[in-house]
Amino acid sequence: MLMFKSYFLRLHKIAEENNFDNIKKCLEYQKDSLFLDLGCDDGKKTCELAKTIGTDKLYGIEIRDEQAKIAESREIIVKRCNLNERFDFNDESFDIICSNQVIEHLYNTDNFISEIYRVLKPGGYAVISTENLSSWHNILSLCLGWQPFSLTNISLKSLGIGNPLSLHRNKQINSSSNEHMRLFAYRGLKEIFQIYGFKVESITGAGYYPFPEMISKFDSKHSAFLTIKVRK
Repeated sequence: MLMFKSYFLRLHKIAEENNFDNIKKCLEYQKDSLFLDLGCDDGKKTCELAKTIGTDKLYGIEIRDEQAKIAESREIIVKRCNLNERFDFNDESFDIICSNQVIEHLYNTDNFISEIYRVLKPGGYAVISTENLSSWHNILSLCLGWQPFSLTNISLKSLGIGNPLSLHRNKQINSSSNEHMRLFAYRGLKEIFQIYGFKVESITGAGYYPFPEMISKFDSKHSAFLTIKVRK
């Protein structure tokens, strides 16, 4: 079992790196654009994405104060908002919005997407990345009667519930913001943005374990991660 966990951990790391590359590929060079990162954490990746865009006008939303302070030290203007509620920004404020591995943690997905639409400028776009419910490793878990990998962090008491191969099994978290609330498959992610008036420009995948990573380029519907680019 330990050997399998080590194998999946290595594949997961590669998939995360490729997923972040997919996010960067969605970004357009747009010097001096206003960029908002939803769930910006400590701001390290926010700054990396900003270099791709060519802007230093960085904003973020981060509910954890300790992480928000680090992001602010990187010259990011951070709002300590709950992403399940109204964003503390005016209408049509931003050219580009990004959010990586956040939407699955929210219970009010409708608010999240409608607020992205509200604060985006006309013609602006958003890049949202999340785990894929219809990935092969999740499907195989369900076939075994296990929790899908993407839905094992459902309790503050213990992670990895219902899946013996979960990478974080038996570990604890100290915040409900780390729990997964809602998961999306390819079509669901596409349609929920469309019903709020967004035009879907692309959906890319990363990770394809337990199968070779390169297949995710051709079959994003079963990849480990999905990245969707939508325009207002």
